[in-house]
Amino acid sequence: MKTVLVVLTHANLASLQVHESLSATMVLATFGCDVKVLLKDAALSLLQADQQFDQLKHAFKLASNMVDSFEFYDLTPILIEQKNTQHPFVQKSEQELEFIEFNTEFVQRFDHILYW
Repeated sequence: MKTVLVVLTHANLASLQVHESLSATMVLATFGCDVKVLLKDAALSLLQADQQFDQLKHAFKLASNMVDSFEFYDLTPILIEQKNTQHPFVQKSEQELEFIEFNTEFVQRFDHILYW
């Protein structure tokens, strides 16, 4: 079975690309790939599940709603860099998280890496 690391870096409400990246990740998981998701930088905002979509304020729907369904696609635990353990979004998250060191040794465990 192919192992895939998906590294997400875009914020929750930043663009349609976030939705496309999450959708593609779920499709990979659905069709038998062993997928792990790493949230980096602005993508940590995807852990903020307490936001409400307001079409007058937001151009795009909340991508964090898609992250809430990760458990149904066997995409949990969500990977977070060890250096972000004290980040407010990480601290308040209700998701199953795993803290990792993002280094060469970690990356070499995967057959493919998708960086969005």
